[in-house]
Amino acid sequence: MVMALAVAAGAYAQHEHHAMPDKDSGKMQMAPMFENKEVGMAYASYIVLKDALAASSVTKAREAASELEKSMVNIENGAASIIQVANITASTSLDEQRTAFGALSDQMAVLVKGNKLSMGTIYLDYCPMAKYSWLSNSKEIKNPYYGEKMLSCGSVTETIE
Repeated sequence: MVMALAVAAGAYAQHEHHAMPDKDSGKMQMAPMFENKEVGMAYASYIVLKDALAASSVTKAREAASELEKSMVNIENGAASIIQVANITASTSLDEQRTAFGALSDQMAVLVKGNKLSMGTIYLDYCPMAKYSWLSNSKEIKNPYYGEKMLSCGSVTETIE
């Protein structure tokens, strides 16, 4: 239920262009929106997945991956991403989910950079310990690869506008 609401909120923001409060800082920020609505919905689902991994929740990560998989079906060149998402959905191991998320994040970065943002900013973050990148709506680091063990490990390496 929570997953459906989060994805719906992302889809709503995609269409209505509203500012949303950053759940960590409480400050208002514009949710990134894409000219391609399908990419926007997939990106919103990706963020829910990233947050679930940062919270070290296998169950929430599986639920988020399932929603992301549905949103990737109509995206051109989304097949490789669907494979990684399916690996996350099928896994009961947080380590396996995080490894698949690393490959997925590389593919999502290509997808995001290849589609025009109509509003907002996306940050490409990198964790030197995990040697993986991820996308984020905030400059604040919330590491999905180590969760609470090293939640702030990483840095912003690129800003996508």
